[in-house]
Amino acid sequence: MEPIGSDLQLVVSGFCDEISSSKNIGEQFAVATALGLTHVSLRFVDVGTGPKNVLQLNDAELDIVSEKLVEYDLRVASLGSPIGKVKLVDDDDGSANVFRPADDYLQVEVDRAIAICRRLGTRRLRGFSFYPPRGSLSRDLMEMAAARIREIVKRCSAAGLIFGMEVEANLIGHDAASLLEIIEHVDDAALVVVFDGANLVTQGFRKEDVLRQWERLRPHVGWLHVKDYRAIRRTESAWIDEAALNQYVPVGLGEAGYPELLGDLRDHWAEFAAKLHPHGLTDFVLDLEPHLKRGGQFGGYSGPDGFGVALRALMGLLDQAKLGYRLRGWSELRLI
Repeated sequence: MEPIGSDLQLVVSGFCDEISSSKNIGEQFAVATALGLTHVSLRFVDVGTGPKNVLQLNDAELDIVSEKLVEYDLRVASLGSPIGKVKLVDDDDGSANVFRPADDYLQVEVDRAIAICRRLGTRRLRGFSFYPPRGSLSRDLMEMAAARIREIVKRCSAAGLIFGMEVEANLIGHDAASLLEIIEHVDDAALVVVFDGANLVTQGFRKEDVLRQWERLRPHVGWLHVKDYRAIRRTESAWIDEAALNQYVPVGLGEAGYPELLGDLRDHWAEFAAKLHPHGLTDFVLDLEPHLKRGGQFGGYSGPDGFGVALRALMGLLDQAKLGYRLRGWSELRLI
């Protein structure tokens, strides 16, 4: 099937660290290319020096990543950084989350993430909206988080990047209402939302509410994460034990509403093109993050078999929605 539009292409990518239990970069890239992917999103890799988040790699290790990308003829769709997945204030709330002073965080982690994006050729930096003290979210904390994110987005914009703020449980930006409030405070087009329906279902939202939140967030969505989750009962507690989540399923089999969501994406394709083109982007990314065998706070695992199942499930929904995409073909194989 041909990609949906000549001016904005649909790209299927994925967090390929979910393929390899050891995070070996060769295993990740070999399976990704065998499945037909032309793009990957980088999060954890092992280039022979042990598994690390991509932000922890030194320049020599990044050279190896670049060489492997060329070897396997892959491009980087997004950098799956943990930026913003730290405490907003230095409060002992019983969690294992760490706190980083704002200025130091910007000048070390954020600037390093931007430099790595530029080096690896992606304009998409995935990040988060900071942890409030567990169980509390005041007006002051919302404004403080927005101020921190504004500084991150300014740096990204100056470097020609967009900052994708992922919706996720336990963070200040955990649902449509909170993300929209942050967006209003920041007021910068380089801030976009990374929509993830499963991350709403894990908070107890059912499909109809996930789709309502998608509709509210659609004008700000920059790309999608693709995973699904079976319904759970919503509780009074706002805190979600991410280590206990174990009902991830191939997309379309849970409550995240991706069949309807992808149809809506197709119907509003021109709007996404108009939003992304000013940032120099000519593709819209669907990032597989299946978590089919294990999920957690900073990543997950699906195995090569689970990742293949997840990709085929997504392809079926894309065909159903008449959303054109392209996978690697025979003519693109690099022959010796």
